[in-house]
Amino acid sequence: MPTLHRQVLNRMGEQICAGRFQPGDILPAEGELAEEMQVSRITIRETMKSLSAKGMLQVRRRHGTIVLPRSQWQLFDPDVITWRARAGAVDADLIRDLMELRTIIEPNAARLAATRATPEDRVAVRRAFKAMERAVAGQGEYVPADLAFHGAILTACHNQFIQQMQNALSAILRTSFELSSEIEGGPARSLPMHEALCVAIEQGDAQAAANAVLTLIERAEKDFDDRAALTRTANDQPL
Repeated sequence: MPTLHRQVLNRMGEQICAGRFQPGDILPAEGELAEEMQVSRITIRETMKSLSAKGMLQVRRRHGTIVLPRSQWQLFDPDVITWRARAGAVDADLIRDLMELRTIIEPNAARLAATRATPEDRVAVRRAFKAMERAVAGQGEYVPADLAFHGAILTACHNQFIQQMQNALSAILRTSFELSSEIEGGPARSLPMHEALCVAIEQGDAQAAANAVLTLIERAEKDFDDRAALTRTANDQPL
């Protein structure tokens, strides 16, 4: 069960991401927010400090607490990534940027994993893939299994900087996977591509691993484009 501070932090973070409070807006006073959320002023104060540390707010004396532009947010912060997704702040630009970031990082991570994976790493990647298979067959949740699969690959890189980025990367991947899993048939279509990646890492084939990741990302991009086209068609229908 999340703490009270965490509940309020999530609520405020999602409200800012959803646009209830726009960049440049001055937030209501502590007392007003405390009354609205039925918490103490101390909880509100701690929440403001947390959001300020994430680059979303700035407390200015005699001016109040101001919402900062998105360019100043800590966009790699797992909370910020999650709030944007939950708030429905997932637009074409965000999806494009997510796919570009995945294209920059994941093929190279797969190359490293293929060349550096220990026997234990390969077992972990295969085990995660088997969980994905079971999820597609209706025996378990797909997104956590998909995350575990890609997390095992990041671990197998044995690169200290990639490991340090893993929390942020996991949040980015979760957003991408949750969106993909909402597309009918998406998980089942991507399963053979994941298996190709798994086999490439097991065989130590760096080029095949990179190619498998690129195929996965291209498939995800096509799914997103198809979904966007269906949404536009639906919106164009006469009432």
